[in-house]
Amino acid sequence: MSTTTQNPATFRIGGEIEINRLGYGGMQLTGRGVWGDAPDRDKAKQVLKAAVEAGVNFIDTADSYGPHTNEVLISEALHPYPSNLLIATKGGLDRTGPNQWPVNGNPQHIRETIDGSLKRLKLDCIDLWQLHRFDPKFPVEETLAPVVDAVKAGKIRFVGLSEVDVEQIERAEKVIEIVSVQNLYNLGNRQWENVLDYTTQRGMAFIPWFPLASGPDKLKSKIESIAEKHQATTAQIALAWLLKRSPNILLIPGTSSVEHLQENMKAASIELSDDDFTALSQL
Repeated sequence: MSTTTQNPATFRIGGEIEINRLGYGGMQLTGRGVWGDAPDRDKAKQVLKAAVEAGVNFIDTADSYGPHTNEVLISEALHPYPSNLLIATKGGLDRTGPNQWPVNGNPQHIRETIDGSLKRLKLDCIDLWQLHRFDPKFPVEETLAPVVDAVKAGKIRFVGLSEVDVEQIERAEKVIEIVSVQNLYNLGNRQWENVLDYTTQRGMAFIPWFPLASGPDKLKSKIESIAEKHQATTAQIALAWLLKRSPNILLIPGTSSVEHLQENMKAASIELSDDDFTALSQL
């Protein structure tokens, strides 16, 4: 497993839009089961504003969070947006209830999803739109056809994928340029190691979801000793490990608390030694 000796603070999406690598994920600003609006909308807006004030200029959301309520909340809290803020959203799922996420790659649904996100986010162009999942009921070429149209129409600037393997990325790349991949990945779950390496080689962003997981019990004492050395929390060390793992990793830890947000942001200033990184990497 390779790593960089120094952690670059920024990454360019599509080689063009420079963002800070420590961003924010909006999914937790919803009701239980990611269903319905945030229980305390004023507090949720404070968290979003605090994130931007702390230097976050990459926010991840999706039309399915709520559904729809998360995008509305972001626009209410932050619009008109700072010129350097990139809001990434996703489409391709239906919501039938709390914690229920049926896949829907119907091209008509995708077309409606894109237009709905533009309206809710109060954007003329979505800088990064990501397909939430491949739908086995529809060839991905058909699912992505309205995305290609949206890019040509100036409604979407860059396109990404979520929870995909290398073969699926390559198939999508034959339809449209792919600049990001958002897969489950953290210190304790590295099943998509080969996808991370592929995106690194291709200059794509890799956006781990569920980045705060700090690993299995057998890592516990190891991570706690390293956290103590850096006067940090285990969650901060988990984030710092990801930042050191590869320069194309963008982090989107989510929280509904300003205090927790500020704690997460401090991870960017933690410089793990190569020995620390190696110790944590050995599961």
